[in-house]
Amino acid sequence: MLTLSRLGVIGNLSRLATRCASSVVQEPKIDDFTVKNEPVLTYLPGSQERSEIEEALKKTASNCEDVPIIIGGKEYRTSEVRYQVMPHNHQKKIAKFYYATPELVQKAITSAVEAQRKWDLVPLKERINIWLRAADMMATKYRQTLNASTMLGQAKTVIQAEIDSAAELIDFIRLNAYFAKEAVKYQPISPEPKSTINWHRYRGLDGFIAAVSPFNFTAIGGNLAYTPALMGCATLWKPSDTALLSNYNIYKIMTEAGVPPGVVNFIPADGPVFGDNITASPNLAGINFTGSVPTFNRLWTQVGQNINKYRSYPRLIGECGGKNYHFVHPSAEVDTVVPTTIRSSFEFCGQKCSACARMYVPQSLWPKIKDGLISLRNKLKVGDVNEFDTFMSAVIDDKAFQRIKSYIEHAKSSPNLEVIGGGGYSDKIGYFIEPTIIESKDPLDKLMTEEIFGPVLSIYVYPDKDVNKALDLVDTSTPYALTGAVFAKDEGFQKMALNRLRNSAGNYYINDKSTGSVVGQQPFGGSRMSGTNDKAGGPHYVLRWASPQAIKETFVPQKEWAYPYMKQKHEEELEVIELVRSQNP
Repeated sequence: MLTLSRLGVIGNLSRLATRCASSVVQEPKIDDFTVKNEPVLTYLPGSQERSEIEEALKKTASNCEDVPIIIGGKEYRTSEVRYQVMPHNHQKKIAKFYYATPELVQKAITSAVEAQRKWDLVPLKERINIWLRAADMMATKYRQTLNASTMLGQAKTVIQAEIDSAAELIDFIRLNAYFAKEAVKYQPISPEPKSTINWHRYRGLDGFIAAVSPFNFTAIGGNLAYTPALMGCATLWKPSDTALLSNYNIYKIMTEAGVPPGVVNFIPADGPVFGDNITASPNLAGINFTGSVPTFNRLWTQVGQNINKYRSYPRLIGECGGKNYHFVHPSAEVDTVVPTTIRSSFEFCGQKCSACARMYVPQSLWPKIKDGLISLRNKLKVGDVNEFDTFMSAVIDDKAFQRIKSYIEHAKSSPNLEVIGGGGYSDKIGYFIEPTIIESKDPLDKLMTEEIFGPVLSIYVYPDKDVNKALDLVDTSTPYALTGAVFAKDEGFQKMALNRLRNSAGNYYINDKSTGSVVGQQPFGGSRMSGTNDKAGGPHYVLRWASPQAIKETFVPQKEWAYPYMKQKHEEELEVIELVRSQNP
């Protein structure tokens, strides 16, 4: 592992090496490499990965891991103790952790700012090598440790954990390293390189980045905290209380791979305590956020109020969820609509940012679609993640349980709403809510417009002749614009809808479900109240965490002050002066 003192030596050696070359601006060449998405394992009975995850689940469940606050590589513990429990068995604790005090948050800021100056001098080539090494460790040695902590801590089934805490996390680490390598290939034009070289380099953001990550994707935590670090930044990482253990495992893996102390500081904390302290610091360089609209709005407001304090304008990157849609045209293939909607709405209890939460169905297809949805819904097993035939498990915590329950009770009491599937719930053992399907006569009811973030699908049935009016509802009835899908075999309609719904979703799907974006394939993010649409998992995202610098190096001495066109006039003036002097000695 690199220490900060070693970082300084590396930086000095790097600078010395460039002075020995023909230009002082050269950096070590990054070896070219290609990457591909990490394969998703199947966990079939009798497979090696099946036996490995079963063993990892037993090991993780048998222990309540003590997770410290980590600042500059040192561990801290406070009197404010918290526990992470299994959502599907909330009497079982899997992690003990501590909330940072305001003083510790300030200490972490100081540590990050100091570490950033040295870390930024480490050549990008060496940082990339650390990231590739970490990805390999995640794919092999620690794969099932990550999956088990995600399954038990966040109530994900084995396939949902494998997609998230293995494949997507590894993809973020590997592909972001690839995107960084490709980004630095650009260099400005140097028309006369023998006399002048123009060069472009990327620096980390001066100060610190606050990374605030959610519970629903382990991979998002790793991306939010470590992608800025890849580009030379230092971060304060506030993990979600309900994803604490899996996020801590990421921290330990990245540290073992070579990320130095202080570059990423692990800071579990009360939200307002963390937010108030990071936004009050003059050294705040950016906020990398995934979570709720109210929280992001609060942070943005605080940054605005403190704007005159900052040494530089903080970059604000946020993803805030949505009210994602499936729109069904009369020409749609019912056999495609039904299973994709069930998966999109109910995998991981509808707690994916991209989960389908509202659906628009034409009257002509509603009988078949209704029967299909109810039939498939009735086959879904809700249970313990240790049981491999479980389709979905519990929602994340008691707050989510109470919130989702209130929407279901609203549906049961409203004359405009009918629960046609599910509607049951119990928090006796775990926070279990049945996958629930609701038909709404009112397309503007709160079940059709407000984010619920749970296993609740609301459906509005529209007259076939009003297909354009239904498209208007898709685009205008909610403040969000994250993901959406349009199902139709009519190509003319698909082309029209693609333009009509241009701003309705950052990730738009044609005849496919609204979930399932893959790093490098469908970069993720939305606009409007869904966020700043910076497209995590794409080539542009890494550049949001870099500060470009343009450098011009000139080899030919410039001793002339006058431009050529000035010389003739100047010489004529000197001749006149000399003539006058000769005539008037």
